[in-house]
Amino acid sequence: MILTPIDTEDLPAVLDRFEQQLDGKPLALAAFRRIARSIPPDGSLGDPAAQRAQAVELAGRLGIETLDEDPAVAFSWDGRFIRTRSEPSVVIHEIAHWQLCTPERRPLYDFGLGAGPESGRVEEADRVMALSQEEGQDEEGLTSLLGILWEADLGQPALLAFLEQNWLEGYDRPATASHFERMLKRLHAGGFIDDEAHPLPAARQSGQIL
Repeated sequence: MILTPIDTEDLPAVLDRFEQQLDGKPLALAAFRRIARSIPPDGSLGDPAAQRAQAVELAGRLGIETLDEDPAVAFSWDGRFIRTRSEPSVVIHEIAHWQLCTPERRPLYDFGLGAGPESGRVEEADRVMALSQEEGQDEEGLTSLLGILWEADLGQPALLAFLEQNWLEGYDRPATASHFERMLKRLHAGGFIDDEAHPLPAARQSGQIL
């Protein structure tokens, strides 16, 4: 949910202002420019069916099994499958969760983070929560950003998720740009993005600290 909605007419100026805040931050600039330009001038958002197929193909490249089923019948991630009858951005977000989750938590419903917003069996997912709220929020932030970078790399409208997940909240404050850069640097240090902020098909290893 967007905390502070941005009017469409104001968006170009907001994006320009945030880009100015990233001056001297090459990794963040590379990432942001791809995200900001992920929606073409005509406003086309692409074909969701084709985008979902891209997400399923990406999961396959990473060795993640998928199931053509609505997460509401069970879980977005049930310890083996990502259920893919969701928005393409949601499927990609789940892929990023798989990448950033420790191997020990991958067998848990919804990665041991508590029930995802689309999972139907909420109590079961919540019972296997394995992180504190603070730890979960931190991993969720990294996951959000990695998923957005995958969307941009796949030619999907990553800017929508960037807005919806509040990366531009407080866009005119230096702290917002610094947070964006800091999270990117953590993904880079972990081997999940390259020097140009393109996402990589990596998976977190046992004992790896993000």
